[in-house]
Amino acid sequence: MLIPYQSIVGISGLTPLCNCGRTGDLESLCSLTAIEKSFLPFFLPRYPGHDLGKLGDLHHAAKLVRGLADKGDAMCRDIFRVQANALGLFFDEMVNTFDPDALIVGGGALETSTEFQSWFIEEIHAGMPTQREEQADIPIYLMPNGDTAGARGAAIEALKLARQGSLA
Repeated sequence: MLIPYQSIVGISGLTPLCNCGRTGDLESLCSLTAIEKSFLPFFLPRYPGHDLGKLGDLHHAAKLVRGLADKGDAMCRDIFRVQANALGLFFDEMVNTFDPDALIVGGGALETSTEFQSWFIEEIHAGMPTQREEQADIPIYLMPNGDTAGARGAAIEALKLARQGSLA
């Protein structure tokens, strides 16, 4: 899903590339890969002397961004602000397409403190264009258990097969 990322404040000149070859799709903006391939190369020059820039390994540095953002690091919060604003743009498209009663956010980004989670949800709302009156107060909920949805889904399917006697 392509996101109109050019409207996000503070990223003029950023070209978020995805592993699939697209530019500006949801994964190129809201993933660990996005942090490594797009956001760290974009933001580190804007924060000279940042400790993550001294590591020399963007893959390792990307894995540290969430913890530093949770502790209030300015650059890492900027990265997550952009990701939250991108989610806001995505959610705007979902609201206008499906008219849901609620939105749900999950993933590793939310394996953080309650304070960070609240800040992140506020930033998602900030990234959403103004909604129609009936959509203005659409709630955004956090998916429990962070980034384990895929593993839980696979376990549920395996359990179903086992109960059917189809698991060899």
